[in-house]
Amino acid sequence: MSKTIHEINQKIARKTVRVVTADEMAGIVSALGVEKAASEVDVVTTGTFGAMCSSGVWLNFGHSDPPIKMTRVWINDVEAYAGVAAVDAYLGVTQPSETLGMEYGGAHVIEDLLLGKPVVMRAVSNGSDCYPLKELVSEITLADLNQAIMSNPRNAYQRYNAAANSGARTLHTYMGTLLPACGNVNFSGAGELSPLMNDPDYDTIGIGTRIFLGGGIGYIGGSGTQHNPGSQFATLMVQGDLKQMSTEFLRAAVFHGYGSTMYIGIGIPIPVLNAGIAKKTAIRDRDIETHVVDYSVASIQRPILGQYNYEELKSGSIRLNNRDVPTAPLVSYSKSKHVALKLKEWIEQGIFSLSEAVAAIPAQGSARPLPVKQPEARPARFYRRRPAMSSRHATATISWNEERCISCGHCLGICPRQVYRRDEQWRVWADYEPCNKCGLCENVCPVHAIEIRKK
Repeated sequence: MSKTIHEINQKIARKTVRVVTADEMAGIVSALGVEKAASEVDVVTTGTFGAMCSSGVWLNFGHSDPPIKMTRVWINDVEAYAGVAAVDAYLGVTQPSETLGMEYGGAHVIEDLLLGKPVVMRAVSNGSDCYPLKELVSEITLADLNQAIMSNPRNAYQRYNAAANSGARTLHTYMGTLLPACGNVNFSGAGELSPLMNDPDYDTIGIGTRIFLGGGIGYIGGSGTQHNPGSQFATLMVQGDLKQMSTEFLRAAVFHGYGSTMYIGIGIPIPVLNAGIAKKTAIRDRDIETHVVDYSVASIQRPILGQYNYEELKSGSIRLNNRDVPTAPLVSYSKSKHVALKLKEWIEQGIFSLSEAVAAIPAQGSARPLPVKQPEARPARFYRRRPAMSSRHATATISWNEERCISCGHCLGICPRQVYRRDEQWRVWADYEPCNKCGLCENVCPVHAIEIRKK
């Protein structure tokens, strides 16, 4: 038997859909078999609520009067990246405050905005004719922003290595505090509730899939950075409207000695289209294994101390180096289940429908280390300075690099001698016979395809 997403959405509209959470599905499959389970269950909801450092928001502030082209922006003394447009900036959750240090960061700014608190935005600029304002300070709230789009390049890890520390001193890491002599083991990943563990072959999860994100509706934009499905370390890139979200499912946090991060709730519905998908959603914690690696070694190739499944890790202790070592999760399993239940509730109430993916998540990925190489000398164009506007050169030659030219047309309207022309396809060409080497074209060319050289 098979179903389609369209047929399931019709059940959602009629409120006759049967939805179960991922941790319930294994029992249903065990009791009924995969064929019967696939017939009776329409949707399996998943959930994860863990620290996802690779997250942030795009903010659009709107134009001030007079306007400013923001070159640097701070919000509550946390810098946001402003090198994208005049009044847009990207605020990453791990960016620390310049006054409070690691105890307050981008995640806390996002949480303050969600709570309706006013924050102080400060921006500076070099100034230009179209954006004359050079400094701006303003108190703003989330409601004042035109857009606040959560855009996370790497979320919802399929699973993650667990961490221990065989060294002699306590370590403070993104995997939490690790006691010396393997005094504890911390682990992450939502186990049997993990979205990507329930659809490891991306039968239903794909680009464009509608998801639960931070208490609002979001979408999968593609595979996440460091996507490495071959070793079950797949990741997702996700996006959603921050204004729809809530601090119930987005929480700022600080890992001692590491800095700020943000706990994010993500839930993905898995439509049970056939028996094969039903079987995959019946995965249990004991079926999912991960390595415990030694963080005392300062290398990306950390030694493996052992391999354990999530049932063992969630038991509270594991046998490591011939002794019992306490284990603790960095993912909140109660909140992960809450995410799955909330998504189930939305679907049953008919306020969340399933979506067809517009493209597949790549089955191959890359999480290679960075090759560190001594850089060669920079090309001269990195250091090139433009001459003063309209500077005449009595004895000079002008050259136009056709390969570099992108036919943008800047030169067409600026040249007083109509040296530059275009054909019917808007391809630019030059006739330098009437040129007086005034330099206007060289100044306006955005790709340095025009150059005037003194003889």
